[in-house]
Amino acid sequence: MIEVKNIFKGFNGVEILKDVTFTFEAGKTNLIIGQSGSGKSVLTKCIVGLLDPDRGQVLYDGRDLAAMKAKEKKAIRTEIGMLFQGGALFDSMTVIENVEFPLQMFTKMKPNERRDRARFCLDRVNIKDKDGLYPAEISGGMQKRVAIARAIAMQPRYLFCDEPNSGLDPVTAIVIDNLIQEITQEFNITTVVITHDMNSVLEIGENIMFINKGENWWVGDRNSILKTENEEVNNFVYVSKFMSQFRDQI
Repeated sequence: MIEVKNIFKGFNGVEILKDVTFTFEAGKTNLIIGQSGSGKSVLTKCIVGLLDPDRGQVLYDGRDLAAMKAKEKKAIRTEIGMLFQGGALFDSMTVIENVEFPLQMFTKMKPNERRDRARFCLDRVNIKDKDGLYPAEISGGMQKRVAIARAIAMQPRYLFCDEPNSGLDPVTAIVIDNLIQEITQEFNITTVVITHDMNSVLEIGENIMFINKGENWWVGDRNSILKTENEEVNNFVYVSKFMSQFRDQI
């Protein structure tokens, strides 16, 4: 579980986040949604420690990130998996080398142990017999699955997914959404998904935070988001759905 409590953050006298409070629950897909410029990225950077909030707390299972020393923050980061927009695989590394990379960097595993763990993760995301291929030699959907395998290689307690369906066709996007949800539940991970894709919201949105102009404007799930009377949420939902349908047709 990750808790953000009364987070404020500003730059050059302009307040970007205003008293944001939310609980990201373990074993659930927690979504941060909102228009571009709403504060999603700044909030995420505060949560993972890339930015320090001006006020407020970020608690990882009760551990206050802001109060930690550098060594403690480094330890927390080994518990975090990251799925970057676009996958961000290393072009010069093979599929299995990409998954092994964090194990090589941050653990004392022997080469055979790293290889076994990488193969387990690739099997879990349904990638088989692709170990020696390079990212350019596999499809975009496979690249995302390899990126998920890399993100869970360190057995993270917390998983951050930035626009995981960016660049994918609708069918492959559903596969990725379902895979993220399955892994979250199977390993009881606190998963945070930053997205503007309404298909993802309706597919896996178990605990949703809608941020508007730096404020936590609405909280709910994939069922209640279609019934809310919140005007800003409704505008976001229906514009996003229209844009998704438009993209699907071109």
